[in-house]
Amino acid sequence: MSTQTESLTPVQQALVAKVSGPPQFNTPEETRKYRKTQLAAAFRLFAHFGFDEGVAGHITVRDPEHPECFWVNPFGLHFGHIRVSDLVLVNAEGEILEGKHTLVNRAAFAIHSSVHAARPDVVAAAHAHSTYGRAFATLGKLLEPLTQDACAFYEDHRLFDDYGGVANEVEEGIRIANALDTGKAAILKNHGLLTVGKTVEETAWWFITLERSCQVQLLAEAAGKPQRIAHEVAQKTRQEVGTPLAGWFQFQPLWQMISKSQPDLFE
Repeated sequence: MSTQTESLTPVQQALVAKVSGPPQFNTPEETRKYRKTQLAAAFRLFAHFGFDEGVAGHITVRDPEHPECFWVNPFGLHFGHIRVSDLVLVNAEGEILEGKHTLVNRAAFAIHSSVHAARPDVVAAAHAHSTYGRAFATLGKLLEPLTQDACAFYEDHRLFDDYGGVANEVEEGIRIANALDTGKAAILKNHGLLTVGKTVEETAWWFITLERSCQVQLLAEAAGKPQRIAHEVAQKTRQEVGTPLAGWFQFQPLWQMISKSQPDLFE
């Protein structure tokens, strides 16, 4: 190992040694297949962690050939049953262009179409009504840098503090997208959590770890007065654990688990 590599932290060394980033493909067809597989896996993981709440929740990924369109879960299908073949392609008008299912959650279109339109850098977006995310969202405040994991979101997430009911209309989605601004995540007051990223894997991991960080802060505040990590340290930590590559890499053990235990997701 070189002297330059030895100066890196353990996490940075692991990233340099093992990965160069998400896989790259030569054709849109190959990229589409990969993105859809990761999307189906993300839904299975959301079910595994209990992020399903009736018909609420959605994850989307841009189509590589038609970036104004995105793949999303069909309305009313349990996250734990979603396969690659169940995903549907939706255009900017909310029309289903491809897929065997005929319904898409109206809120999924309203929120995700607005986020994808406002953020060309965003490839994937996730929103679900997870338990601790919803509980934390009632407080109307941002996540504190209380732990190393929470530092991934330090000064990189936003608060949408004007709940206007079920986001069935595009206007509500636009307001959410505007509140998200350039952040990787948003706390939707009285609603839940929203995360975005350059890959499905990164996006799903941000949601999973944001949900857990909300849980930790709720527990810490219930037990006493938690101590914040200093500003400079929180910023430095975010630069290590809060990058797109770090988010993608953190997802990999979960991918290994879900793809091996639930291979029918590939169908």
